[in-house]
Amino acid sequence: MDKVRYAVVGAGWISQEAFLPGASVADNSVVTAIVSGSPDNARRLADFHGVEHVFGYDRYDEMLAADVCDAVYIALPNSMHADYTIRAVKAGKHALVEKPLAVSVDECDAMIAAAKAAGVHLMTAYRLHCEPGTIAVLEAIRAGEIGTPRVFTSTFTMTADPANHRLLAEHWGGPLQDIGVYCLNAARHVFAAEPVEVSALTARGEDARFSEVEETIGATLRFPGGALAQFTASFGAVDVNSYRVVGTEGDIVLEPGYKFQVATRMIVRKGDTVTIREFPQIDQFGAQTVYFSDCILSGTAPEPDGAEGLADVAIMRALERSAATGAPQPVDLPPRPTHPGPDMVRITPTTHKRLLLS
Repeated sequence: MDKVRYAVVGAGWISQEAFLPGASVADNSVVTAIVSGSPDNARRLADFHGVEHVFGYDRYDEMLAADVCDAVYIALPNSMHADYTIRAVKAGKHALVEKPLAVSVDECDAMIAAAKAAGVHLMTAYRLHCEPGTIAVLEAIRAGEIGTPRVFTSTFTMTADPANHRLLAEHWGGPLQDIGVYCLNAARHVFAAEPVEVSALTARGEDARFSEVEETIGATLRFPGGALAQFTASFGAVDVNSYRVVGTEGDIVLEPGYKFQVATRMIVRKGDTVTIREFPQIDQFGAQTVYFSDCILSGTAPEPDGAEGLADVAIMRALERSAATGAPQPVDLPPRPTHPGPDMVRITPTTHKRLLLS
């Protein structure tokens, strides 16, 4: 095998805008099937991207039984991740699953167990683990450029479309699950540790979009040794995405910090010295796909595995309990054996070849 064959499961916006274009610049990967509930849109996307096979959700198991893919990319609503992933891995397919990995720790455990039993790779789709600016921040912290990191602050806001399924409670929608998870994941790797206690507040105005989920969440996470992380995520404000890490000797800002459409820039301040590093704009979805395909082809376990996705789900559920009860919640997670590093960075070209359908 010289290229990993992917089936895209869920042909909505993220597949149209990001994954299908990204996979086209991944030299070790090819999309060979699209699974969708919209056959007309799926066929148009398949024709545009040169994808051979199209299946409806009712033919998903038929697709898995056929020799048309080696891996699946799961881009479904959060509530459907576990079912479609477990069916895929039981059929011997590797699985790249959009975050959050699932809607509960129990579902994450079931996905991890199924992949282990089948001897296939399960990766949570944390594309930023392959992005050069993100890794440069972690490397600078590890090298002691700002002393010991003590404070992490972040804002990630955007204006959600009223038709977005991420506004539906039935799919575990909300700004925490969709964009706050990026802040949470960044903080965990900045401190190279898991939080021991978390607290949160939620808020919403009179906007009808937020009848089922909160508009905004503010979270505080306490890490071992007294380090603190705070972030705000909102579906009701103008686009902002950045984070700052303050250490005992300096600070680092990454802005933009999370969006995939633009290049990142890192600002390091130490005393009177300010250093700015501009990073190349890459196709982050292409980089993530190249990385996962490399893992499949080499038989190497991916760093953002199922346990990585589970950790964020466990913390998000604790944040929700805190917001509901008004009390801080304990978190008890094992330390991660690895964190993102330079070996994960993939420099992939950008592309303008994309077809966006309603």
